[in-house]
Amino acid sequence: MAITQALTRSYKQEILGGTHLAADVYKIALYTSAAALDKNTTAYSATNEVVGAGYSAGGMAIAGFNVTIDTDTAILDWTTDPVWAAATITARGALIYNSTRANKAVAVLDFGADIISTAGNFTVVLPAPTAAAGLIRIT
Repeated sequence: MAITQALTRSYKQEILGGTHLAADVYKIALYTSAAALDKNTTAYSATNEVVGAGYSAGGMAIAGFNVTIDTDTAILDWTTDPVWAAATITARGALIYNSTRANKAVAVLDFGADIISTAGNFTVVLPAPTAAAGLIRIT
């Protein structure tokens, strides 16, 4: 199995159709290296999701939905990095999804290696909202 970082194909189509809104609840779920997540992922699934102390199935809501523009690039960002406190987990990647809209997939994150937390904070540091680094960009 593999996790490949991508903005999902379904999300690209759905934003043009007006499916995803700023007022919706977006969540981030963590996955093990056994997960198969990529641009073709269409919705949240619990298959190969992380299990461990400090983590609940479905992940957590992410806060601070923010849209900005950098030169000619529009960027969607969440201003608060998700943190699981006192977590004992191992994660290889994550899925950002819209729980308001039938758990539709937005983006897959690949951490590049297993990240381990032992009774400590597990933080997903979201990229800076810039034209070069933003997680969700329309150029």
